[in-house]
Amino acid sequence: MITIAPSLLSADFGKLSEELAEVADAGAEWLHFDVMDGHFVPNISMGIPVLKSVRKATDLFLDAHLMITEPIRYVRQFCEAGADLVNVHVEADSQERILQALKMIRQEGKRSGVTIKPATPWEAVVPFLDEIDLVLVMTVEPGFGGQHFMAEQLAKVRSLHGLISEQKREIRLEVDGGVDKDTAPLCIEAGADVLVAGSAVFGRKDRMEAVRLIRGESV
Repeated sequence: MITIAPSLLSADFGKLSEELAEVADAGAEWLHFDVMDGHFVPNISMGIPVLKSVRKATDLFLDAHLMITEPIRYVRQFCEAGADLVNVHVEADSQERILQALKMIRQEGKRSGVTIKPATPWEAVVPFLDEIDLVLVMTVEPGFGGQHFMAEQLAKVRSLHGLISEQKREIRLEVDGGVDKDTAPLCIEAGADVLVAGSAVFGRKDRMEAVRLIRGESV
């Protein structure tokens, strides 16, 4: 089953509760929550207070993507604020401290994940496999909006899918960046089973149709 995770950054924050209800009714299972610190990536987005409010407003599975330096400083707070999964970048700190952060997330009873930027080889994920429930492959540069889908990143998805299958691990494989009804089939064919979509969902009037098109269902 393909899981659709609309990116909250593309929602209308003036009517956020309504937006959350609409994507839930449309069949989305997850909500992707992008956290940017202005250091690891150039932009600044949402933080812990917003996550707490979102948690109160929806039962959707909250996938917190931390695009922040030294995530070990904040992973417990994001767990406590209501994230169901906390996802950190392998590039954001040393391997040892990323492993510690992942262990903290699991100690809090939450799922853990790692993300890789386009320039990072898929093999960078290997040291963390025993501590994660998800791998996120970025198909755009994190922290920038309006970018085109990087189809060459699908080779990483295929390699990771092969590794996960070969080792019989229960690890979800997520893609984020430029995902829409046209690029989603490419991601699914490569082995992804969680698709993050921003404007392709929140930017459409008919959210149910948008979710179905991304998932590859007939409308």
